Amino acid sequence: MEKIYVLDTNVLLHDPLAIYAFAEHKVIIPMTVLEELDVIKDRRDKDVSREARVAINTIDKIVGNASPKELQAGVPIQILEGDEFTQIKGCEGTLGIFPDQQITLTDNIPFLNGNHDHANDNRIINVGLSLQATHPRSSVCLVTKDINMRIKAKGSGLERVEDYRKDRVLDDLDLMSKGYIHFSDSFWSTLDSVNTEAHGRHTVHLIDKHHLPNIHLNMFVIDDEDFVGFVVNIDPKYIYLLDVNKQHLMNQNFWGILPRNLEQAMAFYLLRHDNSDLMVMTGPAGSGKTLLALAYGLQVTMEEKRFNKIIVARSTPPMAEDIGFLPGTEEEKMAPWLAAFDDNLEILHGADEHSFSSIDYVKQKANIQFKSLNFMRGRSFNNALIIIDEAQGLTQFQLKSIVTRVGSNSKIIVLGNLAQIDNKYITPLTSGLTYLVEKSKSFKYASIMHVNGIERSRLAEFAEENL
Repeated sequence: MEKIYVLDTNVLLHDPLAIYAFAEHKVIIPMTVLEELDVIKDRRDKDVSREARVAINTIDKIVGNASPKELQAGVPIQILEGDEFTQIKGCEGTLGIFPDQQITLTDNIPFLNGNHDHANDNRIINVGLSLQATHPRSSVCLVTKDINMRIKAKGSGLERVEDYRKDRVLDDLDLMSKGYIHFSDSFWSTLDSVNTEAHGRHTVHLIDKHHLPNIHLNMFVIDDEDFVGFVVNIDPKYIYLLDVNKQHLMNQNFWGILPRNLEQAMAFYLLRHDNSDLMVMTGPAGSGKTLLALAYGLQVTMEEKRFNKIIVARSTPPMAEDIGFLPGTEEEKMAPWLAAFDDNLEILHGADEHSFSSIDYVKQKANIQFKSLNFMRGRSFNNALIIIDEAQGLTQFQLKSIVTRVGSNSKIIVLGNLAQIDNKYITPLTSGLTYLVEKSKSFKYASIMHVNGIERSRLAEFAEENL
């Protein structure tokens, strides 16, 4: 059965290369979608306007010199290499443009009203309904990330409506890597045998790989009897677990801050790990992610002189539209959205005799720079510690554009809480943060930690768990 996929505008904004994701099937772009992309490409929002331009350029490359008749029938999804079009491996489908302005009401097709204000969604749904009626032997599917639009399409009689899933790296959020594997009771009771080696002050256990099939470098193995092991190497036969003293973990110190639970202690250890260019910390509000990252940043910048500056940025949806209209420098414009870092600086220096002077001194001495994510693309950050907060609202393409800014002798720490996503087109399973965790967990220079305990206050703990 031929499969026809009608793409909504938000799919192409979420993944400008989505056209290539439908294998040998037919992709339809309604004229209304092209009109919306044309409007969006000129918006002040640099991220969304860029995605719109990339999507338009992608369509243009595939369309080439096709005639109107060929374009409406569907042209092969190919790319131009030199003077010839080349088929993309794994993508043998076609792309067609549907002139939805030509749809007329008929008695046997339950079209939605497409003439009133804000009716673009209805026009796109009508394309699916028209194709379903005129191609009874085909399976027609509307692909949109808009939940309400999916409900409207189904209620209007469209049999297949789906979310865009190519960027979904997991089927269940519970399967996302936490950075550690926990065993009830004793870890050693699960093993048949173990080889142990002494390397100076360090003890390393060699575990057969079949005992821990889903483990990666820089992960921990913990149990209820206070064993803590850290994966330092994996070869074709063995996993090498460094025996880490739990008391030593709990006594780590960054800028006067001690860990309050084992997850924070393991995060301390990973932050300190020299062989790590990327650290991803997830966890609920109040778990201490921002405080740990900032304390580490001050320690390695001011005391150890490892970095020359701390770059701080945060994802905030209204920022792209509003920041240009605020008065002052970029740092002053960012202040309302980065107040969380000032709050954490107050925690670190609130007990000082002249706390406000101390905070200002630390900002200048550590060279803390507050940046808008919109202006990070195209730059290169060398000798810097980069902290990205509230990353759960970013797409995989936005996060990629940020991570690729990291230059030599730099490290990036990405923080986020998947339970607090404000972007209406992003879910925990499609968040760029989830994508980053799953794609980087096998990278030997990356580390991941889910900090679970809520240490902000007993009220914050109650609210996170019950409200």
